[in-house]
Amino acid sequence: MNTTLTAVKGLKVGHWTQHGAKTGCTVILCPPDGCIASGMALGGAPGTRELALLAPEKTVERAHAVVLSGGSAYGLDAASGVMRWLDEMDRGFATPFGKVPIVPAAVIYDLGRGDPSVRPDAGAGYTAASLASSEPVTQGAIGVGTGAAVGKYLGFEHLSASGLGSAAQRVGDATVAALAVSNAAGDVVDPQTGQVIAGANKDSAELQKNLSDFFPTAGSNTTLVVVATDACVSKTQAYHLAQSAHIGIAQVTRPSHTVHDGDTTFVLSTCAGPEVPLITLSVAVQEVVARAIISGVRAVQKT
Repeated sequence: MNTTLTAVKGLKVGHWTQHGAKTGCTVILCPPDGCIASGMALGGAPGTRELALLAPEKTVERAHAVVLSGGSAYGLDAASGVMRWLDEMDRGFATPFGKVPIVPAAVIYDLGRGDPSVRPDAGAGYTAASLASSEPVTQGAIGVGTGAAVGKYLGFEHLSASGLGSAAQRVGDATVAALAVSNAAGDVVDPQTGQVIAGANKDSAELQKNLSDFFPTAGSNTTLVVVATDACVSKTQAYHLAQSAHIGIAQVTRPSHTVHDGDTTFVLSTCAGPEVPLITLSVAVQEVVARAIISGVRAVQKT
């Protein structure tokens, strides 16, 4: 059974990976007509593209793909390649003079993990889009998760490898799923016990006591999340679910949403399924996001 993002029918996921350089990008392709989409950045140091368009009051309601990329701000170029692929497929927002693909994107800083001169570019995004599949999402050190790491608040020498993770669950007759990569300054923890799953393994009490002495890695941390559902929601409701996704990040990331993190969430709805109460969807989103982050970390630890 598929328990990853592609459990939401109509979505496809593809990757471009450079293991030697420890970087890559991941593309989430929507159905040809796109998905209702929204998003939100709460961390202090985001790297994004088209995020403003996803605000609930903005005119365009649908996105045709989402790109998560390594390479810091350089990696935003990968979205240009995805736009080219979508253009060739004749997908996009209809305008009087042609279709324009809407491709929000966000990046993590992985330049310190491998070769910082190798970054996902437009060709990488095009390749990832062309390889996108509805098969269960491969997790771990792949795509945007290739160079991800957590627990950097004490410095890069104390980090632990992270990765790309995904999770899904049924909510009545609907599916709610998440794909996430944690590249956080903080540790990833078990929300039930508070035990560190991956990170610097600093005692949490000592961490809070000496927090002002930490974070020598300004601007080099981020958790990125894409939530997807077939439940029918409006753009405004998708925005509220993007808020819930941040709660899922906070449940398993200690600390999260710091001024040095670019924590960003996207929400996609195919609207192919039933309407579900927003409160029910919100709780499910928190759960699948937390599970996806942990799944990405554990997938790397198994290799």
